[in-house]
Amino acid sequence: MDRRKFLQGSAVGLASLSLEQVAKAAASERVRVGVMGAAGRASALNQYFAANPHAEIVTIAEIDSARLGNTVETVTKLQGKQPQVTQDFRRLIDDNSLDAIVVGAPDHWHAIPTILACQAGKDVYVEKPDGHNIVEGQRMVAAMKKHKRIVQMGSQHRSTERLKSALDYIRSGALGRCLVATAWESAKQGNIGNPPDSTPPDTVDYDMWLGPAKKRPFNKNRFHGRWRWFHDYGTGDLGNDGVHRLDMAFAALNAACEAQGDEAVSLPTKISATGGKWYFDDMQEWPDTLQVTYEYQSKTPKILTYEMRIWAPYPYHGESEGAVIYGDKACMTIGNSRWRVYGERGKLIKEVKGDSDAASHVQNFLDCIKTREKPVCDLETVGHPASILCHAGNIAARVGRTLTLDPQTELFVNDKEANQLRGREEWRAPWVLPEV
Repeated sequence: MDRRKFLQGSAVGLASLSLEQVAKAAASERVRVGVMGAAGRASALNQYFAANPHAEIVTIAEIDSARLGNTVETVTKLQGKQPQVTQDFRRLIDDNSLDAIVVGAPDHWHAIPTILACQAGKDVYVEKPDGHNIVEGQRMVAAMKKHKRIVQMGSQHRSTERLKSALDYIRSGALGRCLVATAWESAKQGNIGNPPDSTPPDTVDYDMWLGPAKKRPFNKNRFHGRWRWFHDYGTGDLGNDGVHRLDMAFAALNAACEAQGDEAVSLPTKISATGGKWYFDDMQEWPDTLQVTYEYQSKTPKILTYEMRIWAPYPYHGESEGAVIYGDKACMTIGNSRWRVYGERGKLIKEVKGDSDAASHVQNFLDCIKTREKPVCDLETVGHPASILCHAGNIAARVGRTLTLDPQTELFVNDKEANQLRGREEWRAPWVLPEV
């Protein structure tokens, strides 16, 4: 299932909930939430939180007022109360009645709201990857730790019974000794063309939409839905969908380490990549063809690889996107709706089906707000390391050489050019990355 179909399916399933008001918990038991974003992934997040009995969406901040209507209507039907609306997310930060902020904005707008929310004493659910770059992610983790906040990254697969059962199976040792895991994207994306610059819609504060990114003329390709393909705002498909697949492969590799009695893997020490924008003749800046290798040096070395072919109209290992872990007894393929184990001669040994629904991920976040326990995709221990895999892979591809990463500092050893790509040349005022 490709990303568009998955999001459309989620929206259809969630929309059915709007036929009846959700039976809400007592007001004193609800987590009061402000959501940044009303369309795309943020539309689904609004529905998930409004549909949860233990949450109430108080305010939605959306930079484009034209995208508010349907989401406000659905949220109102679900929770029985109409949310307030604003164009400026800072109203969410300043509202002392809010317990949590949900960040469903583009990648270049993940870090600043998360840091400000932590500083304001609010917990945060932020979409993946954690920040637009490594420096932003580090600053987000620092803010979370300093202010003792709960921050859940939106890798919802971590909360699904599908992935949990897969990891339990790996921990049983049934795959044997595992040294290699692979993640991939082969869902076909489209050519976005080369439209000319134009005038931004009247419904948008375009300067604020640009935020910390460089001032540029408006272009519809560098805006809603397509921003992810540009260096200023997104992280390419490696940071878009790849972060899910890499995190699944990483989790599987660590489950195998547990089964084998090996030390857990954390950040890789060597990253190499090859690929580029080889297929699409359009405005996209990030690679459409990519292979990345991550090496883990320990007593028993491990390899994690990532493959991207976003022009391929066919699946790989039976899945358009997924992860596989290879053992000397069997291998496991993990997709968005199932996992399968194959033994000798490709014999199917076991298959378990499940979904990628984010309702349990949202519930885990809400539970942790009350218990103050770490969520399943805790920013420091899960979300940021998974994001670093994406950022480091992209950087290796851009500089065209193998990088050595210091896992403690998250700096590239003796590589000034690569380290400059760990952040921005500057965060455009007034949207400077907050100090922590």
